[in-house]
Amino acid sequence: MSHHSEPQLLVLHAVRLLGFAGVDAIAQRAGASTEETLILLRQAERSGWVQHLEFFDTDGWSLTDFGKWENERELALERHHADPDGEIAAVYRDFLPLNARMLRATTAWQIGPSAVDAFASNDHSDAGWDAEVLDEFERLGVELAPLVERLTKVLTRFEGILTRYETALRRAKSGQTMWVDRSDVDSCHLVWFQLHEDLIATLGLDRGTEV
Repeated sequence: MSHHSEPQLLVLHAVRLLGFAGVDAIAQRAGASTEETLILLRQAERSGWVQHLEFFDTDGWSLTDFGKWENERELALERHHADPDGEIAAVYRDFLPLNARMLRATTAWQIGPSAVDAFASNDHSDAGWDAEVLDEFERLGVELAPLVERLTKVLTRFEGILTRYETALRRAKSGQTMWVDRSDVDSCHLVWFQLHEDLIATLGLDRGTEV
């Protein structure tokens, strides 16, 4: 049976995945109400795990170094109970080749080689080029699906990833190019990046030494 994560873990983990975010965004990612999320954030703040920051007209929450350590401690404990057979690690190994392709596809989306500049920024004037890249994004989503299914059989918090990815891809293919790789919307690349970060955090790995 798939394991349901504790609310405190979900909120702290949402802060990690979002990096810096307001309470509403954290609540949405954690699958909790705004009121419950704020209570848990205040508790985490008293424990030194998160900090509330204000910049001009923007405010939000971020993890402290101690909070990152606590998040990884909770994730390791959860994995020990929910995944004794190491299925998440197995999925991660299968994910890495897809991740390499995602990096190449994102680069291809951002760079459109021309006759005079092999590293020219993609101005999206070449519909054929963009269509080929979006086809690769679509193939990646299809190949990601069974991996996410395996993950959700272990931990319910991986649910919803495919819906987010497919929604972003559908908008991108309708001509809204921001939904491919922008970080200020729930784009294909952002969804993928956060899944990657989730796997790394869950397994206690270091992105910098990743093979």
